[in-house]
Amino acid sequence: MKKQFAIIGMGRFGSSVAEYLGKLGYEVLAVDDNEARIQEISDRVTYAVQADSTDEDALRNLGIRNFDVVVVAIGQDVQASIMTTLILKEMGVPNIIVKAASELQGKVLAKIGADKVIFPERDMGRRVAHHLISPHILDYIELSEEHSIVEVRAGEAMAGQSLRELDIRAKYSCNVMGIRRGDKLNIAPNADEKLQEQDILVIIGENSNLTRLEKVVEQA
Repeated sequence: MKKQFAIIGMGRFGSSVAEYLGKLGYEVLAVDDNEARIQEISDRVTYAVQADSTDEDALRNLGIRNFDVVVVAIGQDVQASIMTTLILKEMGVPNIIVKAASELQGKVLAKIGADKVIFPERDMGRRVAHHLISPHILDYIELSEEHSIVEVRAGEAMAGQSLRELDIRAKYSCNVMGIRRGDKLNIAPNADEKLQEQDILVIIGENSNLTRLEKVVEQA
């Protein structure tokens, strides 16, 4: 049985999450106190309901505690975000994911019971910055304050060399998790596999070590 998701707040972030989950075939409840936003998302999700998420009775009537995951994607109204998270926690929602606009708000949300706090604007800013650093850095996903995953395009200097010859683990203390070539992803590739230009390496490591690696790739 597929997970059921409720997304509260149909701003750009919330509506994007709701729409994508809907496209993947999941049951999605979209909630917002703005009727126009509900009308806009209604044909892209399973249910779309206009409701005040700071009203406990309204959330109970929606059966919100029956959903596997509730995403609180309320934008700039910090008080509403905190109140909604508190109510969901008290109702026993099993997994509460909350969008935060600042580190301080994130700390408050974590203390009151959010299972995961996300920072879309901050994280996107970091990803864009890494794109700007080098055309070879295709994506950057922060796993924690210390560790991340990067996707690096193999340039001309890397082409024809094997992972053993590049020796990324020894030189940078980073691990190559996979190589994407066209539509195919090779998980845990053989150390003697020769790279081709335009191959994409999926690399995990500590942020400081990844930064050193990125600088070398940029100069390659």
